[in-house]
Order: sequence, then C-alpha cells, then structure tokens
Amino acid sequence: MDSERNHRLGEFLRARRAQAQPQQIGLAVDGRRRVPGLRREEVARLAGLSPGHYARLEQGRGPRPTHQTLRSLSRVLRLSGDDAVTLYRLARPVSQRRRPDRVERVNPDVLALLNDWTVAPAYVLGWSLDILVRNPLAAALHSHFVLGDNLLRMIFLDPAGGEFFRDWTIAARAAVQELRKAADQAPEARQVRELVGELSIASPDFRRLWAEPEPRGAMVHGRRFFQPHVGELRLSTEVFPIVSSPGQRLIAHPAEPGSRSAEALTLLGTLTVQR
Repeated sequence: MDSERNHRLGEFLRARRAQAQPQQIGLAVDGRRRVPGLRREEVARLAGLSPGHYARLEQGRGPRPTHQTLRSLSRVLRLSGDDAVTLYRLARPVSQRRRPDRVERVNPDVLALLNDWTVAPAYVLGWSLDILVRNPLAAALHSHFVLGDNLLRMIFLDPAGGEFFRDWTIAARAAVQELRKAADQAPEARQVRELVGELSIASPDFRRLWAEPEPRGAMVHGRRFFQPHVGELRLSTEVFPIVSSPGQRLIAHPAEPGSRSAEALTLLGTLTVQR
C-alpha cells in the first residue's frame, strides 16, 4: 500500500477502536480505563494478532493485511456492512495467489458479443472462476465489490457478498461445485490449489461446503441479487460454454421482459452512463 492509504487505514482503525464498547464483546469495565473504547492490546488479542502487528497497522507502517486479518478485525470492532467495505478498500488485502499457471485470454469475437449485449449483465468466467471481462452492465452490477477478480472471492471473502447474493447458500454451493470440476480436470494446477488454500484459511463457510459430499443432479443457481443503487433484482443465470476457449464460459443474468427487475437494469445502465 502507498503511504497515504496506510495512513488512512490507521486513522480508520483508531476511530473504530475508540467507538467500540468493551461490554459488547464481553470485557469487564472497572472504571480505570484511560482511553475510550478498546485498548490496542485488547483488539490485537481478540483478533488473534500480535500487539506489535496491530500497532503497526494503526501507525500506518504495517504490511498489507490478509483476508483473515480483516475478517477478524471486522468482527472485533463490530463493523457494519458499509464500514467493513471501507476497511477492505483501504487495506486492499493480500491475495495468496502468485502468477497463474497460464494466462487466459478472451476471444475477440466473444468480447465484441459481450459489449453488444446491453440488456443483461454478462461476463466471462475463466476455468478457475476468475472474472476475465465484464460488459458495462455487469461492471455496474458488481461495482460495490472490493474483491471482484474471482467469483469465489466475491462470495466467500468480500464483505459485499452476503448482501449481494440474496440466495447466498445456493450461489456458494454452485461456485464450489464449479471449483471442484476445475480441480478434477487439472489436479496438478497450482492456480486452483492456491485458491482452495486461500479460501480454506480465510472462510469457515468455504471449508464447510468444500468438505460436503458433491451434490447430484443439475446445478442450481440463485435468482435474487441486491444492488445498492436499484435494490433487489430477480435474474436468471444462463451459462454458455465458449467452444473456442475450453474451460471458459459466458455468464448472463437476464431479467424477465417487462418486469420490475428489467426496469431496474435499464435504470442501472442509465446511472452508469451518467457516472
């Protein structure tokens, strides 16, 4: 992180620590506290961090925190959804992934098709569920995500995921099922192994779903989504395998013509153009 972002992160943590109430997290108040809210060492202990590590974060000198660190700090400081998003934006958490095994490119003909598709959000998923490219409406639909590079990170790690995916469990199970397919097709691929490792460390929900038996039958996708600018949307999920690029698929979320959700998508596109 640059020095300005480090400084703003430190200010944010200090302000939220001062606002936190010890009683809310089970700490006794003996009347001798010299600082409002929580002490540094209390936040560090409750978040599973060393006092020195947390102190460096507040002083703007620390390294970029991991997803797990941010989840722990959000829990200890009792951050709301908006505050958690702010924390992630300031911290820009470290991704555990290194250079991918291969660089995935999107066929120019698919790019042209995607950009011409203006009535529905659409994007291209890579073989390990990286979002390789979005059309403008999909970019607007996902605009409040911090970790928008991979569908699994959006679901399991991004603080906006729980609000956006109204059918969260359905969306999460479908994404895990897709990741299992990628792992089965290329078990030696470092890119998939590192993604599974990152999610397993940072998300108890992912660990639980990854350990479940593989579901039988057709994959089910969620239909309900929430976008802060236009509210709740009911959209179908259409998946089109891209024959010219095996492993890639085009995902589209059309709304029923004439529905409130279709009108909301039109409004979202208008707001995007205005911005």
